[in-house]
Amino acid sequence: MQAEKEFHAAKDLESQLIALNKMISHAPSHKGAENLRQQLTTRRKKLETQIEKKKKVGKSTQTGIKKLDMQAVIVGKTNSGKSSLLKILTNAQPKISDNKFATKQPLIGMMPYLDTQIQIIEIPAIESEEYDKGVVYTADTVLILIENFEQLKEIENKLKTQGKKIIVFNKIDLLSSQEKRKISAQLQSKKYNFILVSCIPYYSENNVENLKDKIFESFDILRVFTKEPGKEKSKKPMIMKPHSTVSDVAEKILKGLSKKIKETRIWGPSSKFGGQIVGLNHKLKDMDVVEFKTK
Repeated sequence: MQAEKEFHAAKDLESQLIALNKMISHAPSHKGAENLRQQLTTRRKKLETQIEKKKKVGKSTQTGIKKLDMQAVIVGKTNSGKSSLLKILTNAQPKISDNKFATKQPLIGMMPYLDTQIQIIEIPAIESEEYDKGVVYTADTVLILIENFEQLKEIENKLKTQGKKIIVFNKIDLLSSQEKRKISAQLQSKKYNFILVSCIPYYSENNVENLKDKIFESFDILRVFTKEPGKEKSKKPMIMKPHSTVSDVAEKILKGLSKKIKETRIWGPSSKFGGQIVGLNHKLKDMDVVEFKTK
């Protein structure tokens, strides 16, 4: 029986269930086959229980992702290249597979950019049961990974997010120059924030570095360096929200620190001159340097 062959060849529980349902529908209906039908039905119940348990485990693993100062989420259909994009952008080493729905739970990587770290999350395919709406909704930026415009329409209809969106048109190594120009013109005419990429590292026009620029530019943040009197500024900046003050920086370093500050000096875009003394309510700008003296 073909359905039985499909059952034994199935690589996951869902495929086994589909094949088993076929076996049940094709099973003989005469009384002599009653025992066979009962065995198949019992097997189906066990499979359904296993699938339900798996779903619950999947949901529990998707919770508890600690959101960092800058977070982007990759959303796309199965086999659109989500894992390949995560790998080429970050330090993550996801399993790259041609199998459908290979990603079963969120995968996290960190993308270094201008002395900062950006959290990039690949989530299961948007059409799968493991797709995590919660992570997408709260993300700062959503990378909508597509191979064609039909996928874009389908994803947009399902997508709910508070974050900014970047359309990432993938696999351009398979396209001619004319096709790429046509795609760009179509996306531009609809005023999308978009970029055309390839996840193949050796493809000279893969546009990955430009995508990194675009991801960073999507975040509405300030980079603020701190320093101790007589010492160099910190190597890595603190990531602050727009309109943050000197007091906000102190409180992010240590709760209650703002009450212990005796003097604050700043260097950078928000200062009138280097080493200007300012108050706790002074509003900072991107790339400012803040020095605290405590009581």
